[in-house]
Amino acid sequence: MEKTSLTQNRVVRFLGKNPKTFTRNDIIDFVVKNEIEMVNFMYPAGDGRLKTLNFVINDLDYLNTILTSGERVDGSSLFSFIEAGNSDLYVIPRYSTAFLDPFAEIPTLTMLCSFFDKEGKPLASSPEQTLRKACEAFRKTTGMEFEAMGELEYYVISPDNGMFPVTDQRGYHESAPYAKFNEFRAQCMQYIARTGGRIKYGHSEVGNFTLDGMNYEQNEIEFLPVAAEDAADQLMLAKWVIRNLALKMGFNVTFAPKITTGKAGSGLHIHMRLTRNGKNMMLDSDKKLSTEARKLIAGLMEMAPSLTAFGNRNPTSYFRLVPHQEAPTSVCWGDRNRSVLVRVPLGWTAQTDMSAIANPQETASEFDASQKQTVEIRSADGSADIYLLLAGLAVAARHGFELENAMEIADATYVSVNIHDEANAAKTAALKQLPANCTQSAGCLAAQRALYEAADVFPSSMISGLIKNLEAFNDSELSEKARREPSLMRKLVDEHFHCG
Repeated sequence: MEKTSLTQNRVVRFLGKNPKTFTRNDIIDFVVKNEIEMVNFMYPAGDGRLKTLNFVINDLDYLNTILTSGERVDGSSLFSFIEAGNSDLYVIPRYSTAFLDPFAEIPTLTMLCSFFDKEGKPLASSPEQTLRKACEAFRKTTGMEFEAMGELEYYVISPDNGMFPVTDQRGYHESAPYAKFNEFRAQCMQYIARTGGRIKYGHSEVGNFTLDGMNYEQNEIEFLPVAAEDAADQLMLAKWVIRNLALKMGFNVTFAPKITTGKAGSGLHIHMRLTRNGKNMMLDSDKKLSTEARKLIAGLMEMAPSLTAFGNRNPTSYFRLVPHQEAPTSVCWGDRNRSVLVRVPLGWTAQTDMSAIANPQETASEFDASQKQTVEIRSADGSADIYLLLAGLAVAARHGFELENAMEIADATYVSVNIHDEANAAKTAALKQLPANCTQSAGCLAAQRALYEAADVFPSSMISGLIKNLEAFNDSELSEKARREPSLMRKLVDEHFHCG
């Protein structure tokens, strides 16, 4: 069976080849033979959302022109760091990202684009190019590939009908009829797969409550590890799909980190793995966490506070990152421990064929499950700039390989207890803490900006702009005040309800 035969992406299925090998002629062939009438270009802007440019296919020459030359856009309307006096940019489609728009009534082919400057060079300060440079720098330093995937959490909101109420804050993996939006999530997953998203699974999450006659139900869609650049594209398209399908079905959705006190917030947990020649390097020959994985973790431990500048970008992010809740606050890591910042999830290292035990009719298999091993950082949320977050993680991972004392850092920050338990307060007191607000996050980024700017990954102007944006919230006392004043928290939640 061909590898493309079961894909949900109809462009890939039609062309019957790896999308990384798509050519301009492949795209033209698909458009002509499938009677495509429109082409959309989509690209990420500084607000963390995808923007769209529509083209009607007038004739073959015009199709060839836009596929070859792209189009001109106003960069100053897309990014705050680009001045209006010199703002023209090019957007050039990446053929490998082509998919049929699942929402368009007119047959429409959509592609993600890269930004280029007036000299025809990749725009160094674009989020997508920053991530590409970060991955290249990691590859050059380590000889390995940096792969990632996200756990996308969100709330679905609709009028409460009072039927089959789920137990408050006990919605984890709930089934219908207690979980009300399983079918909606399944359709989201199908549409995301049609855009090329590599999904692992979906489920209902812990959070659920009613407020002012509305039902709020938390869901999660988790992806498979792929090259970090592809992971960012997939997460961006997933958010676009979920919002569009919600609109179509009359629901509201939010990826906001916190929408009310006392209820589960939504994170954007990122799993990472390192590969060399297609082999997962996270475990050693004894199925123990490898030296490479521990160096990665050491880099995350050193740079975790400043990574919040990319992954926690508004004041409501810090309503979620508070002590004694499931979201992390202390900079530490551990095995299968959900109280830590970086978790090493349960791996398939037991050397037991569990499938043969559960299914006695099966013979033992030789499947190597070590490929599944990842490490997960749990601090980011839906306010993140996904491309810059993954770029920052790649920089932190590379920094771990540059540290002479990486193993000592990993050892010093490892914990095997619930650090939210008062009995372990002494252990918590010895650990670094994540920032408590945007102002502190800006300070952490300023202190470590040289690490991000090294190897020409993050432009200095971009780092300065991020610091300025975080400082503009002036929230050093705002977060604590909002926790005391519900009306202020409600105002901030409403303001950032549709962040990212």
